[in-house]
Amino acid sequence: MGTIMTTSSCLLAPHRNQPLNRDDIEQRLLNVFNAQRVIWIDHGNLIGDDTDGHIDTIVRMAPDDTLVYVGCDDRDDEQFADFEAMEQQLTSLRTADGSPYRLLRLPMPHAMYDDGDRLPATYANFVIVNGAVIVPTYAQPDNDRRAIEVVAQAFPDREVVGIDASTVVRQHGSLHCLTMQFPQGVLSHNGSET
Repeated sequence: MGTIMTTSSCLLAPHRNQPLNRDDIEQRLLNVFNAQRVIWIDHGNLIGDDTDGHIDTIVRMAPDDTLVYVGCDDRDDEQFADFEAMEQQLTSLRTADGSPYRLLRLPMPHAMYDDGDRLPATYANFVIVNGAVIVPTYAQPDNDRRAIEVVAQAFPDREVVGIDASTVVRQHGSLHCLTMQFPQGVLSHNGSET
């Protein structure tokens, strides 16, 4: 409890949060969210990602001090070294009480392209809803199955449902990204649509 996880690539990007530095940003996060600490992830650049590295594309927190994260097994993938460095960083992290996190490794989807540009396909961009977790899939049966199995380990009390996100990722996002913002005026204060 009381832990915020973010990426340094996102919050320290030159066009964000200026003129604040890392310490300033961290202090604001702690104050605004009444948190005790911030964990900065320094690696895991997902090629094609236009968010500067939002945390929900690479590492997600789950119950019982679990981190669900994207790993890369293909040494020929240009992302391999950065994701290997992220995995090493994650193994060094400790919970607030000093215990290691339980780490569950998601596969990296095979590279997907649109007009020659690599798309930011990731299984970490899942959505947690009442009683279920909705996991993006990419018509890659082995990887899709493995990703669903890993998420099921992290959320054993929820149904895990795979939804093909092949079309969504062409817009450079995935399922969790789709649930993040509601335009002003869409919801009233009591939660009903206006």
